[in-house]
Amino acid sequence: MKGYKSDTIRNVALIGHGNCGKTTFLEAALLATGVINRLGKVEDGNTVSDYDKMEIEKGYSISTSIVPVEYNKVKINFIDTPGFFDFIGEVNSAMRAVEAAIIMVDASAGIQVGTEKAWNTCNEFDMPRFFLLTKTDKENVDTAKVVEDLKAKFGVSVVTLDDKDALNEAIAETSEELLDKFFSGEEFTEEEFKQGLHNGIASGDIAPILKSSALKGEGIKELMDAIIKYIPTPTEHKEYHGLDGDDKDTIRKVDPNGFASAFVFKTIADPFLGKISLVKVISGKLTPGQEIYNTRAEKSEKLGAMFFLRGKTQGESAPVEAGDIVAIAKLQVTKTGDTLCDKAHPITYPPISFPQPSLYVAIEPKVKGEEEKVSSGLHRLMEEDPSFVLERNVETHQTLLGGQGEIQLGIITAKLKEKFATDVVYVDQKIAYRETIKGSSDVQGKHKKQSGGAGQYGDVHIKFSPSQEEFEFSEALFGGSIPKNYVPAVEKGLRESLDKGPLAGCKVVNVKAVLYDGSYHDVDSNEMAFKIAASLAFKKGIVEAKPCLLEPIMHVEILIPDEYMGDVMGDMNKRRGKILGMEPQNGGIQKVMAEAPQAELFDYAVTLRSMTQARGSFTMNFERYEELPAHLAEKVIAKHKAEEEAAH
Repeated sequence: MKGYKSDTIRNVALIGHGNCGKTTFLEAALLATGVINRLGKVEDGNTVSDYDKMEIEKGYSISTSIVPVEYNKVKINFIDTPGFFDFIGEVNSAMRAVEAAIIMVDASAGIQVGTEKAWNTCNEFDMPRFFLLTKTDKENVDTAKVVEDLKAKFGVSVVTLDDKDALNEAIAETSEELLDKFFSGEEFTEEEFKQGLHNGIASGDIAPILKSSALKGEGIKELMDAIIKYIPTPTEHKEYHGLDGDDKDTIRKVDPNGFASAFVFKTIADPFLGKISLVKVISGKLTPGQEIYNTRAEKSEKLGAMFFLRGKTQGESAPVEAGDIVAIAKLQVTKTGDTLCDKAHPITYPPISFPQPSLYVAIEPKVKGEEEKVSSGLHRLMEEDPSFVLERNVETHQTLLGGQGEIQLGIITAKLKEKFATDVVYVDQKIAYRETIKGSSDVQGKHKKQSGGAGQYGDVHIKFSPSQEEFEFSEALFGGSIPKNYVPAVEKGLRESLDKGPLAGCKVVNVKAVLYDGSYHDVDSNEMAFKIAASLAFKKGIVEAKPCLLEPIMHVEILIPDEYMGDVMGDMNKRRGKILGMEPQNGGIQKVMAEAPQAELFDYAVTLRSMTQARGSFTMNFERYEELPAHLAEKVIAKHKAEEEAAH
């Protein structure tokens, strides 16, 4: 594939609900331009775009792929994105590399949740957009109704290109001059009409609707004509903002004659070529062999093999101009979200925004001893998909995998098995409970050991009571009952005991300990003896001071359409949750603030998605600890005791 000039390139993301026809549309576009000689089918696993073994098995896209189509001397870089909501990270990455999006709508299904989400994504990225009705050849499809539904749902800016009255009205809104002309009843010149439509689409004020049938090859070239005619070229994109070498705001225009800069929006782990970085060139040019600077890693990289990808097919690239997308193999330190640039003129573009994980699962290697292999494999997969996280909970000693939903986490663990020959199992997630006391106690801890030679002797009297601080220690000794040099050992013995409480082996918090008396032996007393004596006093003192279990309480913020309010509030009450308040948002959305115990929220992502047809979303953060109700505490303590007995 030859190199293209910046103004003969169009970069377009295909977004929309799962199974709305994105991949099949690309097959039709490649067939229409003579790249392939027959239409591949998703169900047959022979499409250009879904080439990954797992995508073929599953029958749907799970990662972004690039399919350039050359048409009328223009290269359209189509970026095919997954439709499942678990892969929103892939969509966010793609949106950083394009100047427009096509929202695909299955005409036989009408507006779906993914259609709404695609529209919202375009708003979030301030992205020009088209609608493309697909599968118009299906029986009983009423495209006129779908068009009316789109207009009703998304507003007056949604128009078909053959509705001249609606188009004229929408175009009039793009400038004062055209508005005056429209109201005075004058017709627009052909140039005014074309420029007004172009400007309206570029600003997002006009979203044209086109129709297609990939199976019949209808509407494919018409869409590509519209893309070439109306979608902004890379050079028409507004200036890109970034930070210079002194962390000050700076801008770059999409200019092939400017200083080189590029953004890495996706990484592919290829089994043969190793790591492949997908790069959008923003300014200047990139050439094989060129030295380029990675601003995050603060290291230079030498550009090796550069090529254009079409699905998995690679085509050699000439020097690549600003505005184009290219694949670069084997960059050493470069990751998704990095900026590559001319070292003498540095710029760092903002990283990709990935949503917080909403679902966590605890995992263990299926085969004991493969912890390192699992960790290494997951970190490699994170290069491909930085939207999932791997965390080690230091208190529960569990490894947690976090992502957007069950499908994404299932794909990650399946890839781990396929690519790195190691498997994991899901285990119950543990909760980092705490132990504390509600009362006071006054106890003695005495450690006395005599065995032949030197013995051990330590004796302490300690008062325990609740505290606002995590742990408070003081001494009120009198008359030399214990030499002062043993006091630090007593404190150390107490602090070490905090890690494992007597109820369920949890960390102990909010305790005050006052050492007020004791005794010692001239020969047998030492620091170790007093440390042990303190730990004996701790165990006894906590048990006698009305101990209780505390559980983590989370602050949850939920965004839902109005109609799901009752269901969501009812469900939150069942989870021992409290609704703190509500704030109306734009577009009939409510923000619900709530608090609930962490133990009740492990499956919340799955339930909320099911309850709201995937329209709801939430974020969750730790708020504080609260006492665990007695009937639940009994179960936790009983389980701990059973585990202790089994271990012995």
